[in-house]
Amino acid sequence: MTDAADTRIPLLIDTDPGVDDALALLMAFADARHHIVALTVAAGNVGLAHTVANALTLCDVAGRRDIPVHAGCAEPLLHAAPDAAYVHGQDGFGDAGLARSPRAADPEHAALAILRLSHAHAGRLLLVALGPLTNVALALKLDPTLPTRVARLVVMGGAVTAHGNITPAAEFNVYYDPEAADLVVRAFPWFDLCDWEAVLAHGLPHHEVERWLATESQRAAYYAAISRQTRAWSADRRGDRWFAADALAMAFALVPEAARDVDERPLEVVLGHGPGRGCTLVDWNRQTGRADNARLLRAYDQTRFEALVRGALGAH
Repeated sequence: MTDAADTRIPLLIDTDPGVDDALALLMAFADARHHIVALTVAAGNVGLAHTVANALTLCDVAGRRDIPVHAGCAEPLLHAAPDAAYVHGQDGFGDAGLARSPRAADPEHAALAILRLSHAHAGRLLLVALGPLTNVALALKLDPTLPTRVARLVVMGGAVTAHGNITPAAEFNVYYDPEAADLVVRAFPWFDLCDWEAVLAHGLPHHEVERWLATESQRAAYYAAISRQTRAWSADRRGDRWFAADALAMAFALVPEAARDVDERPLEVVLGHGPGRGCTLVDWNRQTGRADNARLLRAYDQTRFEALVRGALGAH
């Protein structure tokens, strides 16, 4: 709970750290306008034991042991899915071999924490979902009134014209648990989406990232170590820019006024087990008669985005 006079925005982050999650979390830690009320953690990029350990360790590194960390769902709601260890390392933090936090997560399940905090901060809560939506979906199944208490939901996921990164049509977070994503997008009358295609339009130049990571700060040194593998993987396969998906989503969450182009459209998630599984189907021409439910980030101020990343690392 925060003091009644606290004017900061209460921020709840559902995450699956993950190298790009780590950068997004450092951005949130550095933002004075928001008060992080908890991290709720799911499996996704790697298994739950690693994602929880990574969240706790990052809090330690950043001097933020005050932030509660809640473990959540260890697998998708219905069907098994592949992780992204080939990008993030088997431990999710680049297999850098760094010391891990000795702490354990809070015993309260992530879905229950989401519901409790939605009551504690009803009408003001900013919920940012950086990984698969399993924890949020479970919270919705327990209490379908959750959306009435969330002021804003920001999701990193999807590919709005079906140019996926895990299948030809689907983005990883949604593909990992499309049933959960379907529950969430049908339950929330509005949500903000930072999709993979927006990420591809806002790459960070590798040479600039290397310069930022050379900053003499503990955060920069730690992040340089855990991101080395994924940055090398990206340079080899994706060219001269690095794409930090969760960092862009966090920028959109923390500084929405820096968005330069946002489209509003109806969006649904394709289920089933064909080639379209996990696709985020956008009704661009509003042909279905369904109400708009998604605010789709199309362009964000690149200079502001890079400044937020630099600030998170202590770079100038």
